[in-house]
Amino acid sequence: MKIEKRWIVSFIVISVVAIAGLFWQPSPDTPEVLSQFGTTDQINAADVAWMLTASCLVLLMTPGLSFFYGGMVGKKNVISTMLQSFICLGVVTLIWIVVGFSLAFGEPLGFYIDGQFYSVIGNPLSFPFFDHVGVLPHLKMASSIPFLLFALFQMKFAIITPAIITGSFAERVRFISYLLFICLFTLLIYAPLCHSVWHPNGILGTYFGVKDFAGGTVVHMSAGFAALAGALVLGKRKNSSHIPTNIPFVLLGTGMLWFGWFGFNAGSTLAANGTAALAFATTTTASAAAMLTWIFFERLNGRKVSALGACVGAVVGLVAITPAAGYVTIPQSIFFGFITAIVSNKVLNAKIMKKIDDTLDVFACHGIGGIMGMILTAIFAQGENASLLHGGWGVFSHHMMALVLVSVFTFVGSLILFKVTNVFIPLRVSEEAEQQGLDLSQHDESLDQHKAEPVGILNLIHEKP
Repeated sequence: MKIEKRWIVSFIVISVVAIAGLFWQPSPDTPEVLSQFGTTDQINAADVAWMLTASCLVLLMTPGLSFFYGGMVGKKNVISTMLQSFICLGVVTLIWIVVGFSLAFGEPLGFYIDGQFYSVIGNPLSFPFFDHVGVLPHLKMASSIPFLLFALFQMKFAIITPAIITGSFAERVRFISYLLFICLFTLLIYAPLCHSVWHPNGILGTYFGVKDFAGGTVVHMSAGFAALAGALVLGKRKNSSHIPTNIPFVLLGTGMLWFGWFGFNAGSTLAANGTAALAFATTTTASAAAMLTWIFFERLNGRKVSALGACVGAVVGLVAITPAAGYVTIPQSIFFGFITAIVSNKVLNAKIMKKIDDTLDVFACHGIGGIMGMILTAIFAQGENASLLHGGWGVFSHHMMALVLVSVFTFVGSLILFKVTNVFIPLRVSEEAEQQGLDLSQHDESLDQHKAEPVGILNLIHEKP
């Protein structure tokens, strides 16, 4: 069997990373480095317990997403679609440890505006291989939990973001080219955006005052616009109509996502406190409101109430409340879910979206949900001069400017990355492979796969007389 060079290169890369990790020598703890950290006495046991739990919950969301997406596609592409989400647990984890966390939360690199320093990305040499990422709390980013726990919690966000994108080009993407794309996306789109919003010196969080409690901008807008770019670059499927294979998979995935989202949003407080409880409450309330709004709105438009629609509506509500989970009241979260479900539904069913083969409507759900969440956060966020309704006219205008910047950066940036990926490895499978289905053509597996021939002692048990 002839092995393609791209797979040889991939194996060499993982080999180099593994060997480098074996011989990696941490840099010395200089006074400058030590000054960033507190002592173990400052660690709060309750916060640690909650953040360990929250990190597990967020990790669960990626397998949940794989079931959510896997149940929606055609029978020939269930395994490949689920694997595209699941593989992010491996790829992004290693990227994050080696250099991704440094790019997102490392020493700020940027420029001065009116004497104030603002950064756009972290120094890749700050925390390579989690250097200096240990049990001590970081005074500016995570003052009551080990810095290592903060890094692991943030890693789960980085994992699920490229996984969300996969729904837009399901049933037609080449697996190895997809792996290259998610590496480039994590390093060049996600990490800079994460740094700009959540790092203490990040330009979007400080200069523009962007409020993103748990990732509406960083995760869902970036994934939504990248998904739109991917759908445009890869083009339409040869057969763009399919019957979802397994609605129970979609229901299971939605339940796992909803469950995990409590860690996603409530965990973003980085503490076991009242704000975490508020985020927990607004998260489930917005999702409940969006789910009901979606199915009622579908019925008003002459479509039957469906389990698939209820699941999509619930996820849209979760997306919408994410940037505002700890900033708004519970009654306001009902409106977040309600209005976002209507807008997202209208976009999903718009004629222009029908011309774009976004297989699982990622942009309409995550992109539009993230946009609506960002706008509504800028209108309703609590606190003096925190939003439009609380005297923060400047905050609102800056949010709108940031919305445009993020949209352009993530869409154009992803478009370029898809094009670059396609130069090195064709993104789209052949027409024959697409017709056969990606499960068989890419992975030699299928839902109808017969049991493998028994081996060893089993040969004797199953041997015909």
